[in-house]
Amino acid sequence: MKLRTIASGSKGNCYLLETDTGSLLIEAGLPINKLKKALEFDFSNIQGCLVTHEHQDHAKAIKDVAKLGIDVYASRGTFEALNCVGHRFIPMVPKQTKVIGEFEVLPFQTEHDAAEPLGFLIKYKDYKFLFATDTFYLRYKFNGLTHIAIECNYIKEIMEEKLCQGLIDINRVIRTMKSHLSLEHLIEFLKSNDLSKVQEIYLLHLSDDNSNISVIKEGIKKVYSGNLIIPGGD
Repeated sequence: MKLRTIASGSKGNCYLLETDTGSLLIEAGLPINKLKKALEFDFSNIQGCLVTHEHQDHAKAIKDVAKLGIDVYASRGTFEALNCVGHRFIPMVPKQTKVIGEFEVLPFQTEHDAAEPLGFLIKYKDYKFLFATDTFYLRYKFNGLTHIAIECNYIKEIMEEKLCQGLIDINRVIRTMKSHLSLEHLIEFLKSNDLSKVQEIYLLHLSDDNSNISVIKEGIKKVYSGNLIIPGGD
């Protein structure tokens, strides 16, 4: 199992969770033409598309993906916010497992300024893959994870320093702190979970302005010594 990053960040998010026999598209936050090109116009192995919430950097192409004949899974609140109607839009309920092809997907609540945002625990054979982005807090603990893809949007110290310098608006700071996961909160989450089986951690949705890859790597290394992947990072 591996996660292929098509796009990550405030300009768009889209990932492909790949196995030997099939794949799941996670997020559809790109123009459909860019998504088609990234996938080389081959959608034959995609067993479904998961969308965390309605914001355009995560759901821009949601209706176009459905038009390709791919079932899209999200919360009812997400579909209502985007006015998605039709048999391709399949609602998910937190803590109720949905079987999607060869994957078992357990959605769970996240904390974001959206209608009904979700994260996903995805099981495939002996793998347990956690996907969580755009959430300032994770209320759950997870056992036996083998892969983690999780937001690391900002570093609190950097953002506070920019606020003091007048380089960032206070309203943006408040919004970010109430909707995105900081390095500090990520480290606390990792500390509270069993990482003994985790093969890889992917860090997603880094802020261009309020993050620092070197600082993030050093912070994560204190709690996890395995393979750390930062899409687009050095």
